[in-house]
Amino acid sequence: MIRLLLLFTVVLNVSCNSAQNATSKKMSAEDYANTINAETLKTHLYTFAGNQMEGRMTGENGNNMAAEYLRNFYIDEGIESPIEEKNYYQPIPASYFNGKTKGKASQNVVAFIKGSEKPEEIIVLSAHYDHVGTENGKVYNGADDDGSGTVSLIEIAKAFQKAKKQGNGPKRSILFLHVTGEEIGLYGSKYYTENPLFPLSNTLVNLNVDMIGRIGSEKEGNDNYVYLIGSDKLSQELHDLSEDVNKRYTNLELDYTYNDDNDPNRFYYRSDHYNFAKNNIPVIFYFNGTHEDYHKHTDTPDKIEYELLAKRSKLIFLTAWEVANREERIKSDK
Repeated sequence: MIRLLLLFTVVLNVSCNSAQNATSKKMSAEDYANTINAETLKTHLYTFAGNQMEGRMTGENGNNMAAEYLRNFYIDEGIESPIEEKNYYQPIPASYFNGKTKGKASQNVVAFIKGSEKPEEIIVLSAHYDHVGTENGKVYNGADDDGSGTVSLIEIAKAFQKAKKQGNGPKRSILFLHVTGEEIGLYGSKYYTENPLFPLSNTLVNLNVDMIGRIGSEKEGNDNYVYLIGSDKLSQELHDLSEDVNKRYTNLELDYTYNDDNDPNRFYYRSDHYNFAKNNIPVIFYFNGTHEDYHKHTDTPDKIEYELLAKRSKLIFLTAWEVANREERIKSDK
């Protein structure tokens, strides 16, 4: 009987130690990236791009409801505001929009994870949360434009917050910037760069996410790509880092078609990263290309490629992770 008890004690100790070691094993960047999954993104997007958000037109009720959704998410996840406790809004007065909001103000939504070693150095991840509202009784849901980028950003923030809670947070600080007024003229990002919460001189990189949930018309049948725009225009270091991260982790086809200076679409100038690039801050714009539902009421959550959205989101997370944790700060070298 004594032998049996001793054997049971040994087995129990071994089991407990094994479980403890498994629990205490430090998670890798890839482990945190893998917490971003298609089902959670889908759950968010069906609400965020649902009819109840009324197309999220800047200054309108639906836009304010969308802002509140983001604010509540960050509060629930314990991700701090860079302004003050529970105040995640950077207000923008109605006058700033040059009459395009029918005299209504709006707000950027901001959240912040402070760096553990170089907190004064900032990486900005941005996505616009507004869309074009309603027309003739139809809601323009903007599931891809830019509901996809918005839900990507909040899940990336949650992954970084998980790392921070486990004592493995980023060395540099990360600002999650949800801008308003993109559809009417890049107003939210322009306002932020003119009224930054942190000095632009210490803003190292802007990773901008605008439409990453679909397969573009010109890429039909290809479920493993993303367009990158701007990565090499101001910083070869950023471009090389981006390429390396993709090769190590996600193996997406990185398509630079729209990065061409002679691209007639001029997408480099048409999303929120451009207001950072104008200030000599290196940028990457992540984009899936346009499709038949672009700026139509048919851009709905049921048409999103959620597994592809998750994979693209992981690439963005891992790129931000590398920028945040490398020894030297990314430099504008062009």
